[in-house]
Amino acid sequence: MSQKPGKGDGKQVKPKMRSSKTKTEGGGGGGGDADDFDAWMKSRQLLKPDDQLELTEAELGEEITKVLTPTNTNVIRNLVVYSFKEGEFVPAPQPGNTVTLIAFTGNSLHVDSEEARRQIEESDEIAYPLPMPNYTVVEQREPEAGEGEEGEDEEDEDDRGGKDAAPDEEEVEEEDDEEGKGTEGDEGEGEGDGGEARDEDAAGAQRAPGASSKKRKLINQFNYCERAALTYTNPKRSVDTQTIPPPRSQFGANVLQWVIYDSYLENFAEQQKEGGKKDERKRGRREKKFKDKSAIAEQLNKKYLKCWQILERMINQNIYDDIAHDYRYWEDPADEYREGEGNLLPLWKFQYDKTKKMNVTDILFNPSYYDLFAVCFGSHDFMKQTNEGYLCLFTVKNPSFPDYIIQTDSGVMCCDIHPAYPFLAVIGLYDGKVAVYNLREDCKEPLYVSKGVNCKHGECVWQIKWGKDMSDGEVNFFSVSSDGRVFNWILMQNKLWVTTIITLYRENGLVDGPDGTKVSLKSGGSCMVFHPVDNKVFLVGTECGYIYKCSTAFSSKYLMTYNAHNMSVYRIDFNRFNSNIFVSCGGDWRVKVWEDMRADPLFIFDLGSAVGDVKWAPYSSTVFAAVTTEGKVHVFDLNVNKYKAICIQAVVPKRKNKLTRLAFNEKLAFIVVGDEKGVTTSLKLSPNLRMMVKPPKKQLYLDQTTLQIGKLEKLLSLVRELPEGSVVPDAATTVRS
Repeated sequence: MSQKPGKGDGKQVKPKMRSSKTKTEGGGGGGGDADDFDAWMKSRQLLKPDDQLELTEAELGEEITKVLTPTNTNVIRNLVVYSFKEGEFVPAPQPGNTVTLIAFTGNSLHVDSEEARRQIEESDEIAYPLPMPNYTVVEQREPEAGEGEEGEDEEDEDDRGGKDAAPDEEEVEEEDDEEGKGTEGDEGEGEGDGGEARDEDAAGAQRAPGASSKKRKLINQFNYCERAALTYTNPKRSVDTQTIPPPRSQFGANVLQWVIYDSYLENFAEQQKEGGKKDERKRGRREKKFKDKSAIAEQLNKKYLKCWQILERMINQNIYDDIAHDYRYWEDPADEYREGEGNLLPLWKFQYDKTKKMNVTDILFNPSYYDLFAVCFGSHDFMKQTNEGYLCLFTVKNPSFPDYIIQTDSGVMCCDIHPAYPFLAVIGLYDGKVAVYNLREDCKEPLYVSKGVNCKHGECVWQIKWGKDMSDGEVNFFSVSSDGRVFNWILMQNKLWVTTIITLYRENGLVDGPDGTKVSLKSGGSCMVFHPVDNKVFLVGTECGYIYKCSTAFSSKYLMTYNAHNMSVYRIDFNRFNSNIFVSCGGDWRVKVWEDMRADPLFIFDLGSAVGDVKWAPYSSTVFAAVTTEGKVHVFDLNVNKYKAICIQAVVPKRKNKLTRLAFNEKLAFIVVGDEKGVTTSLKLSPNLRMMVKPPKKQLYLDQTTLQIGKLEKLLSLVRELPEGSVVPDAATTVRS
């Protein structure tokens, strides 16, 4: 029911009706009487909602008590958050019950505060009259002629009224304006008697001792701005929107393995239905492709397996959290106190249950993924060969199980990963076959495999290497075997095309045959490596101890022959910073450092047992490592010691186990070594084993590669035999290490 509002206090007041007497006295004018108003009020009816609650008199008279508590019921109690620093869940601090609507830091000081008084005294400026302490300071000066009585009267008045009188705000502003005018325009007049009187009157209080006579108005240094820069700021307006909260429900259940599998199965079926509705052609192809139920289950298991791999990595990273930090950030502080020596820190052991009785025949890091490395499993004992072989790809992010597993019918003796296509892996088998696998697809069946008598090696394939792509873009690789032949394999569209590059015959190896004819003896190949600069040149190690320098352009001639070892040559590796320097190892217990086209070695080291593998370090030009059958790892730094290793550390017991292969990581300072029990161990190098070259003060612009090359050249100049009549180069032209 609507009523007219009242005046002032907001009360409802009945409208005053003009009487008939007033109407007649007024001499006309419109208006109504009281009867009309009552009839109008009766015609008005109260509107009552249909769903209004009807209460009894007792319920209407009941008093309901409302209690306000300072506790916010919407705040979550016992809230925890995960702390990555502590590695566990920690309780989160509870928020207070106070709600701050607006808060900002000001830059004003109260005039009565001690900090404001100190600021004014330091700046020697004054903005407003400050309250002074209750002590009195009397300023003594000699009275001038005719001013004695007036001065006494003024002093008396100041003593009486200085403490009690307080100038009004308007008077203070007027006095400030007068002071400003006096200081700016009439400096000369301020020195007269009138100026002194104005100063004394404007102060309104006694001066502090040491105050200056000339004072200017203090400007706010924080938010001061000119009047011309002031603009009108529009007021902020808040817009609120109220919506219906979404419905909520609680759900709880036990998540078991078969429940997860069923959910993935349902999700896969829904995806198949949705894909069929969007594109009928694709659905027809999928139905033809996945008619067999086993194929559908296999597709589902791939997605299912990928999710489990992620969970497995997360669990392993939590279990080996300390080791995961050590393999990146561990620094042995003991190296500061031992000069010229270092040690190796064992990190993880990588193994597969089905390869426990096999030998690690080759180790290789992926050129594109520094944490992924391939391990070949076979047997070096010709009398105890297994009926199967494995190629496993491990990652340091999951040391418990390999990421990729390739099983073969014969022992895997070697492998190589393509530098441009990191998903292409080629392996050499004990029975002379070679195979190419695509890691992105199914690892059970190879993309290419050599078949037939004429399309394979006659004996074990000892090493295999990818070659540079041919001029027409065809991918190819090379292999060397005990049958004394080096093959070049080209990946055609449907098959492997093989070409014999060279047959390894011994020099001066002609002997008389049974029928009196001359027969050339072959040298069984044991290892090979390509030149890092010239892709056509490669070195081949033989079982007779020779190293042949060959070229793909010549199939019947050696470029150079090195009488390297007295027994089989196991491995050859080129230096990363100087392509003319390479190292070799063999079964005669020796490691030798060679220079290209030089018949005699530069360095010879006797390690006391057969050396299975040797590799140059990727970060230093003078550091290399070797593994022996005694189960030890030897690390050499020719710049520190040219006669013995700076680190000799046993990894496995020598009576029960032997080390076979070794590989350096290209990015991080750790190595992996393999043994005869199918176990691969990762070891972190201490700081003394990976020392970098410090540039001289006058050549700080030199990069590390230039410094490493200069360090190696300086070392080689000391061991090279100079011919007669030659002059030693000036030491100032070489880079100091």
